[in-house]
Amino acid sequence: MSRCAGGRGERQTMQATVRLELADLTRILRIWGGEEDCVELTEEVQDLYWLELGYDSLSILQTIESIERKFAVPLAREILELGDTPRLFLAMVNDVLAGRAAV
Repeated sequence: MSRCAGGRGERQTMQATVRLELADLTRILRIWGGEEDCVELTEEVQDLYWLELGYDSLSILQTIESIERKFAVPLAREILELGDTPRLFLAMVNDVLAGRAAV
């Protein structure tokens, strides 16, 4: 399975900020799928469900685990159920990251 570009430099860029941006989320999702399966997440599709974008629960779970490793922060499994669109997912993850930064 081929991998989309952007995997190696991702860790350094993302650790410099306490927010997960849409572009960061797109790169992480692309790591778990082949290039032909990659969907460009844009403002226009942020409110579509993951399944509508071609992502199943396993790819979202892998994304959650990747974010946990990269940011060294535990994410609640409710994000898998309640963060069912990119916009909701980003909001939930960024709430956790903001809470960690405030500590």
